[in-house]
Amino acid sequence: MFTGIVQELGTVADLSRRKGLVRLAIQAPNTASRVRRAESVAVHGVCLSVIDLRPGTLVFEAIPETLRLTSLGSLRAGSRVHLEPSLSVSDRLGGHILFGHVDGVGTVVRRRQRPGELALDIRVPPALRKFLVPKGPVAVDGVSLTVGGSPTASTFSIHLIPETLRLTTLGAAQAGDRVNLELDHFAKLVHQFLRFRNHREG
Repeated sequence: MFTGIVQELGTVADLSRRKGLVRLAIQAPNTASRVRRAESVAVHGVCLSVIDLRPGTLVFEAIPETLRLTSLGSLRAGSRVHLEPSLSVSDRLGGHILFGHVDGVGTVVRRRQRPGELALDIRVPPALRKFLVPKGPVAVDGVSLTVGGSPTASTFSIHLIPETLRLTTLGAAQAGDRVNLELDHFAKLVHQFLRFRNHREG
């Protein structure tokens, strides 16, 4: 479980493919010193298990299904990624509850620089749009954010303050970039409950 508060920006040091798997070696000294093998780390919002540790470096493997449903398949050596180790019982819930299970990949369609903030408009897959509400939570590449304004039929916006721009890679996002989306878990539960109830009553 995670909260969408990025703990470190890691750098992909090596990326290799073998038998359908992608192995990622990510330089991240702070995170590498905190976690052990088999523990979970959110990598750009995707929950992955640490399969090996080297000095200052974490090693992960991603299966084809993960690559199909997320943007991890487009990473290259030198790519910067958001990292967040899984929560411990005593940790503060600084963002919102996340599981690192990406619901889909969105596409940045516009960036708007404004005084004191950067706004990004993101196109969302149609099946995910129903879970977005104004001022509701959303995770973009593993970063806990708030849906801004009123989402359109196909897009929503996020507004990034300077501190978020400093601590994440979102400030470099350009139109056409793909981003991992995890939507509000409670909204998904409510939707499933109502759908089940309506099915039974119908």
